[in-house]
Amino acid sequence: MYLSNEGILVILFVGLVAGWLAGKIVRGTGFGIIGDICIGIAGALVATFLFPKLGIHIGTGLVSEIIYSAIGAVVLLLIVRLVRTGGRL
Repeated sequence: MYLSNEGILVILFVGLVAGWLAGKIVRGTGFGIIGDICIGIAGALVATFLFPKLGIHIGTGLVSEIIYSAIGAVVLLLIVRLVRTGGRL
């Protein structure tokens, strides 16, 4: 899979939005806005590569990418929260 510079910028922008959205969905993580944005960017990267491989397709366009990335960021926030708190949600 080849990513252009514009594709990377879109992933970063979508990750910023998804991180903020995931921080609003998963409350009490204690990472703050910067930490949630970093998790959102990581969630965007994971979702961009993983969801098409799993055959999960919501649609096309920027809105579907934000939804993918928000789901990936929420999953990553929950995993980090589980690891950080020793298995308690």
